[in-house]
Parts: sequence; structure tokens; C-alpha cells
Amino acid sequence: MTPAENPFLNKTYGTPFDTVPFGKIKFEDYEPAMLEGMKRDDADIERILNNPDAPTFENTIIPKGDHTLSRVSNVFFNLISANTNDQFDALAQKMSPILTEHSNKIMLNPQLWERVKAVYENHRPLTPEENTLLENMYQSFVRHGALLSDEDKERFAKLQMELSQVTLQFQQNMLKDTNAFQLHITDKEELKGLPDSQMEAAALAAKQKGLEGWLFTLHAPSYGPFMTYAENAELRRQMYMAHMTLCTHDNENNNIPLVPRIVNLRRQLANILGYPTFADFILERRMAKDTPHVQALLHDLREAYMPTARKELEEVTALARETEGDDYEMQPWDFSYYSHKLRMQRYNIDSEILRPYFELSKVKEGVFGLATRLYGITFHKHTDIDVYHPDVEAWEVRDKDDSYLGILYTDFHPRESKQSGAWMTTYKEQWIDEENGSDSRPHASVTMNFTKPTETKPALLTLGEVETFLHEFGHSLHALFSKVRFESLSCTNVYWDFVELPSQFMENYATEPEFLNTFARHYETGEPMPQELIDRIIRSKNFMAAYACIRQVSLGMLDMAYYTLTEDFDADVMTFEKEAWKACRLLPQIPGTCMTTQFGHIMSGGYAAGYYSYKWAEVLDADAFSVFQEHGIFDRETATRFRNEILSRGGTEAPMTLYKRFRGGEPTIDALLKRNGIKRETREH
Repeated sequence: MTPAENPFLNKTYGTPFDTVPFGKIKFEDYEPAMLEGMKRDDADIERILNNPDAPTFENTIIPKGDHTLSRVSNVFFNLISANTNDQFDALAQKMSPILTEHSNKIMLNPQLWERVKAVYENHRPLTPEENTLLENMYQSFVRHGALLSDEDKERFAKLQMELSQVTLQFQQNMLKDTNAFQLHITDKEELKGLPDSQMEAAALAAKQKGLEGWLFTLHAPSYGPFMTYAENAELRRQMYMAHMTLCTHDNENNNIPLVPRIVNLRRQLANILGYPTFADFILERRMAKDTPHVQALLHDLREAYMPTARKELEEVTALARETEGDDYEMQPWDFSYYSHKLRMQRYNIDSEILRPYFELSKVKEGVFGLATRLYGITFHKHTDIDVYHPDVEAWEVRDKDDSYLGILYTDFHPRESKQSGAWMTTYKEQWIDEENGSDSRPHASVTMNFTKPTETKPALLTLGEVETFLHEFGHSLHALFSKVRFESLSCTNVYWDFVELPSQFMENYATEPEFLNTFARHYETGEPMPQELIDRIIRSKNFMAAYACIRQVSLGMLDMAYYTLTEDFDADVMTFEKEAWKACRLLPQIPGTCMTTQFGHIMSGGYAAGYYSYKWAEVLDADAFSVFQEHGIFDRETATRFRNEILSRGGTEAPMTLYKRFRGGEPTIDALLKRNGIKRETREH
């Protein structure tokens, strides 16, 4: 296939800002482009190895290779998450081991390793960024088996290939099992309590499937409100059980057999490299450094928040007993329903009251406007940039001097071809071209599963969805502001327990009156959100905060339980899970339910032995936002320092070095405890 026939094989796409020409790409283009990209990589490696000159930073470490493989792989695997189908899934299963074998062949090449090692041991004076690139490359070879015997190298490569296949299967099973469930209701009486917005959305979902009545699914915009508002406890139980038994059933989507394989493969890979556990292997290259630091963080958070969390649960249970009777014990499918009632009783506030003020187009204006106010950047919708689905919009982002900064894709609504959850990814990262010095700017994408518009209403979001938008948008700013030399250090290529700082930092604005006043207007009347309503938001923002924290800590404990194992995992998955997080369990674990089988973050995603990162970064984000609170939450000088010292620097230096340069010192847990109302801040200024 010639470059003219396959868009991936040309040096550029010939599109606005060299964006991906989704409409011109055929399914048949992906496999040959990936194979050709691997060939071009091999040729680049051969050029390095055949260089007769002594190894130097310039002729061995600095990447001058072809970008074909990363271009096609980025598009393909992003679409596997955002807009997949059976063809894509089958090709992913086919190509994943081939791509892993290609990577292993490079990382286990003894001649290439010797050149890298020679530069590592004897090189010219390097800049901090160059030094980080060299250190990362050296460690990457070591951590991919460069120091192993030939026999162990072969075993290591086989384990890597198997792991790539099993984790991909885990992810695909999750999507298929989520899509397989639907609750179809034809009797309106069974749906008492559900607000009109949810009834209308469910009616539209049924209509689109050719059904009468109302249709509910396990996708977040359907599941969450159902569990919060539906008065029918039996239907709530059915929905809960469907959600919490995902991928546990005796069918082709069962992930239970995959869990031991994934956990054991990761431990075996770590063992081959000389680490007793997979957590030891992972945490060596994290801010946390080692297992004791992670365990200490989780322990300290549990000790600080558990008393309040128990009190919160007692208060919700007391309210439930007014209806259920004095001997009632809280069930997990009842908690959202009764905690919502308690919140309404105390603050008269909930998602439905706020929805009319969070119309999606206005929220976009607010979030983009926040970035404009902080950093001076602007967003310009581009209809001539190709997108991969009609739901997707493309935006040109321009810097404060009106120079081109990058491209942002936004993809807001659920569909059967999209994984659940929310994430930011890149179709192209940022780097400086070594030949001509030009700055290759990034193309980022934020993908979410927000409430869809109905036949009579636009997309009206919950406050939680606004927070999610801010979160993923924060990740995209981390990518868009990147200003580094080397692609592997750009954008969000940072330690996993640092990557959530820019995203969680942005969430702080969701309940700030000064931010809400910029965009929160009633979608019908145009009236701004009343101050009295904003006051209620602020008063209620720590409602169930301790309960939510303990839930996150419990997930971190489950993650660490799997990846601190020193022996083969052969236990019953549900029994192991129940034991692993029992110190944090606030509600009973119902027989047959399981989180592990749908815990993509730690099984098929990048958070294995790293789920603690969300709480680690929460300490950082609360501390960082306290700096803005001291100087004004829109303070341009503080924002510029945050951009220059953190957002634009990628992974060019150690995360704590970057953070201290912004903050002027190390973070403490105090700001987080203060924000959550657990105790007063104690930092001395």
C-alpha cells in the first residue's frame, strides 16, 4: 500500500494543523500502517547500531526516528476506548501481542543496550531535561530486562505479550458486559421519585431501541440518578446487583479467570527483574517511592476520615429508619437514595435543582473562560477539522499572544461504542523538531459520558459532571501547555502519582462563587444562579466528604493488596477482595458482588499499584489551590507560575522539584483536611 492510499504513511496528513483525517482513514489502513511503522522503527535502530562513531547523547539517545507507529497506534487505541466495534476489537487482539513483541525486541536488543549504557556512563555535561531523558531511557532498558540472561529475556518477553492480551480482553469484556444489561420498565408507577429529566432520557433511550416505556442502563448518566431518586427499592437492588456483578457471570465476558492471570503475570515480571512484588517495581519510579509510603498515606487518611465517615453513615441510617423501621441496617443500594434525602433535608440542594443552570454549552463557555481568565488562552471551534464521531467537536486553542497552542477534541456523551468513565488522551504530543527547531504542538482529547440532550431539553449536567469536565480539562491543559524538547517527556508523561495534580486542581473551581457566576445561568430564562443557591452549594460541598474519601482509600487498599503479593494469587477473587478492604468497609459487601472484575484502572489501565495516586494528588491539589486562595483564585501571576513550573514542564524534572519550585516548599496534608472540614489548616506561612 502506497502512502497516497494510506493516510498514516505520509509524513504529514495535509490537514488543518496536521490533524487526523478520520473521514479518510479506512479500517483496512490500520494494520498495514502499524506493520510499516514497525519496519521504519527497525530501520532507525539499525542506523543507530551501524553508526561507526562512539556512542554519544546525540547519536544514540536523542530520538530522530519516524513517527508512523505512534501516529497510527495513538489513533487506533484511542478509538478502541472512544468509538470501537467488533472489527476494531478483533484487530486489537491480533496486533497487541505483535506490538508488544516489537517493543520487547527494541528494549532487549543487546547492541542497542550497550550503546545506551556507554552514554549513561560517559557523556558530556547535560541540561536537566537531557539528563532526565538519559536517565529514563537507561532505566527503561533495565526495567524491560536489559540486564537479564538470554533465557530470562525470552521468558520476560513472553510474559509481556501474554499480559498485553489479557488486559485488553479484560477491557473489552467490561464494555460488552456493560452494554449487555438494560432495565426495561413499562409501568410508570414503578418509577416514582425519578425526576422528569431522567424519565425523558429513559423514554428516549427506549424509543431508540424500538421499545415502549423507559430504558435504564449501567452507563453513569442513567445509573447514578436511578440509584439516587427511584423510590422502588427492589429496582434499585436490581440495578445495583447488575452493576456490582459486571463481568462475574458464566459467559464470555467473565473477568474472574483473568484477574489471577493479570496479577500473577505482573508479579512474575517484577520477580524476574529482582523485585519481590509488582508494587515494589512500580513505586520505584513514583513520587511515593515505596510501599511503606503508600501504606502510610492510606493509613493516615483512614485514621483521619473514618470517624467522620462512620458518623455520616449513622446519620443516613437514622433517616432511613424513619421509613424502614428501627432495626433497619443500611444496604448499599439504599445509600445514595437516603443520603440524597438527608442532603435535601439539610441543604435543600441536589443535582436536579442545579441541572437547569448547567446547560452544556454554557458549561463549556465557563470552563474555557476559566482558562482564558487564568492563562489568557482562547478556544475557537473548527468545523473543518475532521472528527471520529458526530458527537465530537474540535477546537483550535490559541495562546495569550494569539499564537497557535494546540488542538482540543471534546466528546461528551455515552454510546455503546465508548468505554464508561472519563479520560483525557492525546492524538499527538508535543516536541521540538531536532532538525529545524520547530515546535510540534499537541492534539489533546477529553472524553466523557455526560447526560445527553433529550427531545425537549439540551444536555443539562449535574454538578458532579461539571467537576468531571474540569478534571479532564485540567489534564488537557497539562498537554496543551507542554513546552519541552523531547516527546517522551512532554504533556502528561510524568509520574502517575503526579499526573492527577493538574486535573484535580481544576476541580476546586467547581464550587467557587466567582467561577459559577461567570456561566451558571438558567437554560430557559437566562437568569444567573441565585446567590442563595450558590450559598447552599458551598454549605453542602463537604456533605459525605469523609465517606467518599474512605471509599477511595478502600480502592487503594484493594489495589495494594493485589500488587504486594509475593506468591501466586490463587484465592477466590471475591473472598480476597472482601478481606483486602475490610478495614475501610462501611456498608456490607453483598454475596456475589465484586469490584475487581470491573476495576479497569488497576487491571487493564495504568493504575496497577497506583490507585493511591488520586489521594496523593489530592493532597497536592488542595495545597496548590491554597496558594491561589491566598492571592486570589484568578490571580494571573500565580497561574503563570503554575503554568511555567508545572503544566509546561511535563516530566523534564522530578515532580517534587517542580512542585517545590511553584509552592516554595513541600505540600502537607493540612490543606486537604481543612478543605474537607476534618480539621483546621496548620501550615505556617
